[in-house]
Amino acid sequence: MLSEFKTFIARGNVLDLAVGVIIGAAFGKIVTSLTESIIMPIVGWLFGGFDFSNKFIQLSPAPADYKGSLTDYAALKAAGVPMIGYGDFITQLINFLIIAWVIFLIVKAANRMMAPPAEAPAGPTETELLVEIRDELRRRA
Repeated sequence: MLSEFKTFIARGNVLDLAVGVIIGAAFGKIVTSLTESIIMPIVGWLFGGFDFSNKFIQLSPAPADYKGSLTDYAALKAAGVPMIGYGDFITQLINFLIIAWVIFLIVKAANRMMAPPAEAPAGPTETELLVEIRDELRRRA
């Protein structure tokens, strides 16, 4: 069983998949940083200072011992207050769309590179060449 496992792990596809997952996780962090640090502040600025990160609907009151701000999504969430964080959802949706777009572009480029070259126009068939040779020989005779 151990040798079968070694064979399975040594396959190129498994190693390629592992590399893809690691690179994908790193790429996800880059996109998250891009979205949270650059895109969402610009979107907020375009909408007059609208901050998506703190947009939520509080479903129940904060605990009696809660001393933080009632408008701080992260602090309320840490305190266990049930909320619908639609601002966070919008941010994650934008993350997804960016990742999906980049993957689409990568797959499109890979498909273009892996496409078989266009075939040259087909010339005359062997039979057609033989007929031409026969006709030429008859004409010369």
